[in-house]
Amino acid sequence: MSKKITIAIDGFSSTGKSTIAKQLAKELGYIYVDTGAMYRAVTLYAINKEYVSENFLNVEKLIDDLDKISLSFQFNATLGFAEMYLNGKNVEKEIRTLAVSKLVSPIATISDVRRKLVLEQQEMGKNKGIVMDGRDIGTVVFPDAELKLFMTASPDKRAKRRYKELIDRGDDVNYEEILHNVVERDRIDSTREDSPLTKAIDAIELDNSDMGLKEQFERIMSLVAQKLK
Repeated sequence: MSKKITIAIDGFSSTGKSTIAKQLAKELGYIYVDTGAMYRAVTLYAINKEYVSENFLNVEKLIDDLDKISLSFQFNATLGFAEMYLNGKNVEKEIRTLAVSKLVSPIATISDVRRKLVLEQQEMGKNKGIVMDGRDIGTVVFPDAELKLFMTASPDKRAKRRYKELIDRGDDVNYEEILHNVVERDRIDSTREDSPLTKAIDAIELDNSDMGLKEQFERIMSLVAQKLK
C-alpha cells in the first residue's frame, strides 16, 4: 500500500487555498476538506435563525443549537469536488455570498463552534490521505501533518480575485466593500483568542501575489513528492 500523508493548508482569506487544495486532492486521489465551508455553513445557519447580523451576535443561542447543526460533504462528480450540506441541504452557493463572508469571522471566534468543528475535522483525517485547508489546520487540527503550507498574498490582489469570482458568478458587488471585508477578516482571524491565524513553525510559506496557478501547483507537487519518498 502506497504511503499517504496529511496536507494542511492555512492562510489568509482569498489566497486560493481551496483551489490549490482541490487540485492536489484530485491529482493524489486524496479526500479534500474545505474547513472554511464548515464555518460558513454554521454562519448561514445563524443568519437564517437571526442569531447574527452586522451589529448583533447571540452567542448563547447559537451554542445551544450546535447539536442541531449537521454538516457533511457530498461529492459532486460533475464538478469534481465535494459540496457543503447543512442539515441535509446543499448550501454550496449560499455560503459563498458576501453576506456570509462578512459574518463568518465573528462566528469563527466562538470557542464552542471551533471545538465542534475541529473534532469533526480530525475525525475526517484520521486515516491520512487528506488535503485540508483553513486557518488553524497546521497549528490545531493536524499539528503533526507531514506537509504544512501557509498561503499569503497582498490584500489588494486577494480582493481583486474575490471580486472577479463574485462578478463572474453574477453577484452585484462593490470592489471597495470586498477589500474592506478582506482586511477586516485578516484582523479578526489573526487576533482572535481561540486558534488565531498563525503560521505553524514548520509550515512552508507561499506568497502567490504574482504566481500563476500552474507554477504554484508544480511547486507544491514537488514538495509533496519529497514527503512521499
